Amino acid sequence: MSFIRTCAARGLQRWGLAISGAAALALTGCGFQPIHGERSAASSGGLANFDIAIIKDRTGQMMRNEMLRQMQPRGAVRAPRFKLSVSLTESRSNLAIKKNAVATRGNLILGARYVVVDRMDGTQLLSAQAQSVNSYNILTSDFATLSAREDARKRAVLQLARNIKERLAVWLIQTEGRPVVR
Repeated sequence: MSFIRTCAARGLQRWGLAISGAAALALTGCGFQPIHGERSAASSGGLANFDIAIIKDRTGQMMRNEMLRQMQPRGAVRAPRFKLSVSLTESRSNLAIKKNAVATRGNLILGARYVVVDRMDGTQLLSAQAQSVNSYNILTSDFATLSAREDARKRAVLQLARNIKERLAVWLIQTEGRPVVR
């Protein structure tokens, strides 16, 4: 009985190796490239080519710091090719309203409009928008509600910064830094 199991296990291993080898060949044949590979336009060096402008308010400061952390982990380059300007809008809406008209859940909606400009000639290369929606509990304690809302704001900033970074990476790969034609 053990001989049969051993043969079956070897057969499954061979099939597994064959399938993974075929998958690897299919990926190389289709032109797949990792988005953040060293030879990619969206590598850490490519994303560091953005001069991220100051964003107003405390949420903007948090957003800029997070984008710098994600896009320029080794620090800024001396002469960045692009300037990135971001403007944020924040709104809140109440959800889960009880019969006595008291809300127990809220949404914090953080929107960003961002523009990429070529620093050499001032040409606008990309203009886009992104949004993040995060929920939080509305509690009987004002401090607890404020704390929950602040946590939702931090999560929104993190998600929005990641979203913008990924969109800029795709834009760099697709256009190599040329203007987007709509």
